[in-house]
Amino acid sequence: MARRLSHLDAQGNARMVSVVGKPVTHRVCVARGEVRLAPATLRRIAAGEVPKGDVLATARLAGIQAAKRTGEWIPLAHPLGLDAVDVALVPGREGDRVLIEAKVEAHARTGVEMEALVAVAAAGLTLYDMCKAIDRSMTVEAVRLIRKSGGKSGVWERPDLASVPAAPRRRARRKSAGRG
Repeated sequence: MARRLSHLDAQGNARMVSVVGKPVTHRVCVARGEVRLAPATLRRIAAGEVPKGDVLATARLAGIQAAKRTGEWIPLAHPLGLDAVDVALVPGREGDRVLIEAKVEAHARTGVEMEALVAVAAAGLTLYDMCKAIDRSMTVEAVRLIRKSGGKSGVWERPDLASVPAAPRRRARRKSAGRG
């Protein structure tokens, strides 16, 4: 039997799913992606020689801001008050990519998968925007959910986790819970 899609009503029209009867639980999601670029571009980012400024710091802030505004990006996503958003961008060992990881947490009635994915995508697109004048061949790739927990379905972890590059090492934890 085919599973009914919850974002469609009986007539097949898109709708926002009601979460009124769901309990509030602690939700955590981790998403990853990467930006592939020329090694020379990565060297310029690391040396602080990109004319638009600190690429990694700006992309990190873009990811945090985007996570908080996911309900405006994704039409059927619920606007959520987030408890924490952590976005890390680090050069890959290969010297031709920047690895991105976002971890999003909330106490909510619905998951934060979209918030984590949007954070990764926005961070990658911001990196592209800041470096496009020196490297138009960059690609934003492999934006994917790695792990989620909370809610009725519990913990889900990417089945092919062994083939997923290791999480970026964080220098410092960055949090954002809206204002303040």
